Amino acid sequence: RTQPPFYSSLISEVFEKTRDTVWLASQLETAIKEYETVWMVRGKRMTENGLNRYLAEGIGKPPEAEAGHFTAVFAPFAKAADMDISAYEMAYSEGKIENELLNEYFIHDRSVRESGHDTSYRLEGICAHLNVVELNAFLYKYETDFARLILENFKGSIEINGKNYTAIYWKEQASARKKKVNALLWNEERGLYFDYNFRKKQQTNFISATVFTPLWANLCSQEQAEKIVRNAIPLLKEKGGIASCNRESRGEISATRPQKQWDYPNGWAPHQMMIWKGLKNYGFENEMYELVYRWLYMITKNAVDYNGTIPEKYDVVSATHKVFAEYGNVGTEFQYITKEGFGWMNASFQYGLSLLDPVLVDNLNALVPPDELFMTKNEFG
Repeated sequence: RTQPPFYSSLISEVFEKTRDTVWLASQLETAIKEYETVWMVRGKRMTENGLNRYLAEGIGKPPEAEAGHFTAVFAPFAKAADMDISAYEMAYSEGKIENELLNEYFIHDRSVRESGHDTSYRLEGICAHLNVVELNAFLYKYETDFARLILENFKGSIEINGKNYTAIYWKEQASARKKKVNALLWNEERGLYFDYNFRKKQQTNFISATVFTPLWANLCSQEQAEKIVRNAIPLLKEKGGIASCNRESRGEISATRPQKQWDYPNGWAPHQMMIWKGLKNYGFENEMYELVYRWLYMITKNAVDYNGTIPEKYDVVSATHKVFAEYGNVGTEFQYITKEGFGWMNASFQYGLSLLDPVLVDNLNALVPPDELFMTKNEFG
């Protein structure tokens, strides 16, 4: 199992401070090796159409899942076998029961965890069959980062392990990926990007916060960015920022279809930060200011009201840290109180503050509610 590819972004940020080209060359060697051996092996994480997917191979349940996490998954199979759910689950885990449907389900489940979105109905039961928007945006950024760093710091070419890599080569890789992304993942009628099911050869219709990642990666055109902002923000903007998905895409929740933590009504710091940067990249500063303010207000208000609590995630619809899904909310329960806060939440607060203008910072200090400063959701342009 791997993880979402952000290494080129990390390299770029560090290099901006150090300007150490010897270090940069060594890091490019590692990042390019990752790109070629982890992502670009055809039939693995690279699919026949030339785009990428998450794929965590293996058999059976992931070991980190909490007890009872898969009860709803095992239930129909246990019922069909006239067995208790826990007994069926144990027999499957011990290899005493063969079930190809469960084997495939768990390939998808581990791939969901590889994606970082563990878990979400966007990816449930189909993750390994999807060319997801964000992964291909991230890899496009790898390609453009490699091109830029090699052009600016190594006169357009660098030799790594006897192979010459040029900025032109990486620009061509990025251009080819952009064409494929726009051919398969872009929906002109709806003005949004959607994940692409390469088995069914069709887009999904799931509205996700990841629709903004092409803005973060500078993959889309200005016209596409305008459509995404116009179409996606009204669907995803809530009191506390951008939700992971909209309610309609998530679907109804029940005892047999439980809430997933990476779905509505929850919002996550990594999504917010990439969305803010994406909006800034394409000149949507007013929209950026509002979304930053909503998120920072929610963090600040909850910290003030609940003794400095800084959690892993928020319910952005109610703008609260009180989240009840899957693993609860790290940093809010007595068995795991983090005095230092939570890493990406702390980062989002610091980054958000750096983006706000002084007037909005003053309003934040005074805890002026965002709805007093910005237009309502339905009026948002």
